[in-house]
Amino acid sequence: MTEFFLAASLVAGASAAALPRDSQCCFQLTAAGGASGSVGQLSDGQNRVGGNYAPATYCLNNGAITDSNNRGCILTPPTTQFQCDQGATPTSGFSIGSSGEVQYNGSTKFYACAATTDNSEYNIYTTPVKDQKNCVEITLSTGGKCSSGGASSAKQSQPATPPAYAQPSSQVKPSAPATAPVYSVPAEKPSTTLQKTTVKQSVPAYTPATSVDKTTKTIQTTIYNTPAPSKPAASATKPTSPSGSACQTELSGAYQTPHLIVPISKEQPDKAYGTQYNATISSDKSTIFNFDIPADYSGKSCSVVFLFPEQKDLETSAYTFSGSGEIVFSELSSAATEMTSANTCPSKKSDLGTVAAQPGNSYAISTASCEAGKTISIEASSKDGLSLEFFEDWNPSPIGVYVTSC
Repeated sequence: MTEFFLAASLVAGASAAALPRDSQCCFQLTAAGGASGSVGQLSDGQNRVGGNYAPATYCLNNGAITDSNNRGCILTPPTTQFQCDQGATPTSGFSIGSSGEVQYNGSTKFYACAATTDNSEYNIYTTPVKDQKNCVEITLSTGGKCSSGGASSAKQSQPATPPAYAQPSSQVKPSAPATAPVYSVPAEKPSTTLQKTTVKQSVPAYTPATSVDKTTKTIQTTIYNTPAPSKPAASATKPTSPSGSACQTELSGAYQTPHLIVPISKEQPDKAYGTQYNATISSDKSTIFNFDIPADYSGKSCSVVFLFPEQKDLETSAYTFSGSGEIVFSELSSAATEMTSANTCPSKKSDLGTVAAQPGNSYAISTASCEAGKTISIEASSKDGLSLEFFEDWNPSPIGVYVTSC
């Protein structure tokens, strides 16, 4: 689940033997090479070699792959892990050769990297994972299905839009921290004062359900380990007394991911950046998150939460962080769009809270009755010099802004 981005220059039909990009065909995958076996899936859509999972079914359409659950298959930045995410726009650039071999940008090379300590299961990537020792080269085959048998080559196309919640840009890691609006929630962080965290590409050897030691706080800086009373801050600087009960500050139970992530810039107020993978919160930029609240959330409570794990706990994401200020969270009066800029941004409807964010914490920003059936826009902006850029990602450990329901 950024100016994070997929390198998606697509060479759709590198050879005349590739399945045309405008054709659709469904198949199962088998890996061969350093790791072998059928390709299955975890419940969250991660594609795996090994592990005795039932073979997953995929469909190729116009150079993009979806799975049987209609999840878009993407190459998660920055590691290029091949997985299928609900609501994501699939990465383009895939094709199938005359013998049924899967190609990405014309190459049949994929990489399997150990996802378990006993090396019995492997995640799939298009590039080797840095600092991951147990990565081997593999090929993926459809067993002869969907081969074109000499169909004419397709024209090179532009990269598909990234997952619905964000749009990739050209970089592979977060750039130098930028400033952005943030709903600020005062928070504490143990011992050392973090002046700057330099982001490194995380190693995605996924080991299921590894729990991260986190401290959960309300916006009143009250630390709690289970949902605790919380009330939106009356202003970006003054916490109020708790009122109501916050929903979970982890991605369990009912929750919503953003379907649009749009940065806006004070320095370039007329520029519309479009939907992104990365969120940027700095002195120049703030980021707007759109959430489509389901109609069946009627009568329930919803919490806006901000999850900020330590860099070492991330598997498929990364961030840059500096400064000692706060993130200010606000709800906008109407929904933002891909064309929203600083000059066209909707006015603020209400201040939700502020947080002095520190890695290793989860924050309940505000809790209120769910706005069922509506699209809400939450803006995160910077205060007092904080700078944060991160790839919104719900894979372990989740990072970013979400709405949980209870």
